[in-house]
Amino acid sequence: MSTASGPTPVVLPGLARHPLDPNPVRSTKARAVFALGLFGALTGLCVGGAVPASVALMLARQARREAYLSGGFLTGAAWLRRGERLAWTGLVLTMVVVIVVVVIGVIRLAEAPYEQDFAPNVD
Repeated sequence: MSTASGPTPVVLPGLARHPLDPNPVRSTKARAVFALGLFGALTGLCVGGAVPASVALMLARQARREAYLSGGFLTGAAWLRRGERLAWTGLVLTMVVVIVVVVIGVIRLAEAPYEQDFAPNVD
């Protein structure tokens, strides 16, 4: 005889849950880390991509701490890993752009013609 309350939970041997335990939920910060990391990676070629990537890394640290303290009731570790990877990608792209711009600036400065400070006819 089935009940209308829904499917019965599967209980593994040795891993019985207490009835008052909360259900595991995905961390909203994990989703935010992924979104900010993705935005940071997509805008990494613009120097402004460093801001969302940095915020994503700081938020990832908070989300990991909260997930650890929740005792397994906050999920989303895969989203955190992906978001962190994308954030680091955005930061690396930003650093590459800054280095390329500095190198180009130094080369242009070195190629710039320079003139003498004194008149050529001075004895």
